Amino acid sequence: MARRFERLHYAWVVAGITLLTLTVAAGMRAAPGVLLPALQADFGWSSGSISFAFGINLLLYGLIGPFAVAVMDRWGVRRAMLGSLMLIAGGAAVVPFMTAPWQLTVLWGLVAGLGGGVVSMVLVPVVAGRWFTARRGVVTGGLTAGAAAGTLLLLPVLAWIAQAFGWRAMVFALVAAVAALVPLVAWGMRDRPGDIGLAPYGEDGPPLPAPGVTGNPFRRTVAALGEGLRNRTFLLLAGSFVICGATTNGFVGTHLIPACIDAGFTPVASAGVMAGMGVFNVVGALASGWLSDRFDSRWLLGIYFFTRALALAWLPFSFDTPVGFAIVIMINGLDWVATVPPMVRLCAQHFGRERGSLMYGWINAIHQVGSGAAAFLGGVLRDHLGSYGVIFIAAGVICLGAVVMVGMVRRVAVEQ
Repeated sequence: MARRFERLHYAWVVAGITLLTLTVAAGMRAAPGVLLPALQADFGWSSGSISFAFGINLLLYGLIGPFAVAVMDRWGVRRAMLGSLMLIAGGAAVVPFMTAPWQLTVLWGLVAGLGGGVVSMVLVPVVAGRWFTARRGVVTGGLTAGAAAGTLLLLPVLAWIAQAFGWRAMVFALVAAVAALVPLVAWGMRDRPGDIGLAPYGEDGPPLPAPGVTGNPFRRTVAALGEGLRNRTFLLLAGSFVICGATTNGFVGTHLIPACIDAGFTPVASAGVMAGMGVFNVVGALASGWLSDRFDSRWLLGIYFFTRALALAWLPFSFDTPVGFAIVIMINGLDWVATVPPMVRLCAQHFGRERGSLMYGWINAIHQVGSGAAAFLGGVLRDHLGSYGVIFIAAGVICLGAVVMVGMVRRVAVEQ
């Protein structure tokens, strides 16, 4: 198959399939913002009970990640991606027939969450690390932008479908999009460049031998966590990403649309706000990938977290000022997923190319612990406080803690 692409290194084909997969998977993670008010209106369920299911999904999205990396190392990227896509489609396809909150927790939270943990950000360091030596930062930023593009491209469409045809039709549309990826991944995805006789992009030598990976993937993954918990750098990076997850997917991703509706926006207009943020997500991710090839990743992360702190603290006061609200959305969009390229770079620098993917998997898992906890806590606090104002101000304050953590990470000049 590689001969068909004599002028195009097959690494770019693999990156393209990965990008499309991450884009569609991001639509699944963006859907709760539309589903939450729709399920409240249809069933009368509380924000807390609905947010619990979405929080479980976000939690598993992260926790499965490091185990997914070990499974990819042991049995291959393509097999892991195919299994995850079928889990997501299967779980979500039954959601329109549910009648109780616990069913949402099982189907969307557990089943779709298990699948989503594979086609997640852990794919980024695996694909970029295996297939690219040159332009790795740019590719990392581009793949990260796929998650942002999912929000940009799919969320307004999903909101329109939900308003015009109901939330069940929206879920079925998502299922169809995920299912359409299965034949594409089966046909075009490859595990490593050496499988088709190629060296990674940017290298002129012979194909790199695949590292021998044997044994139990579960034990290998748990052992990596044990190593990380004894490593100061890992703890600092993971701590900063707990805050990152809480202040992106957790509070903003799940609760910004309901907060906009509270402020008088229509559901479609509220989804449009998230889509506008998605435009800046793409710009921020691409720019961050380029910057991470050229500047100290610690400084980049510190700047991203500081600007996010200012934007979140300002958010509750900006709804009545269109210019101020636009600035807040722009800042939140630019640094939403911009944190991924420098974090991937830091993991490679401190833990090595192969090991770095697994350690990033755990850091991403801990990121999703923050996401899941914040998604649930945001719903509970909204029920008790009656508004989201204090929630977003608190989110801005805790971002300052992430600035301190990344500032304490030691500098490594050369990637291992």
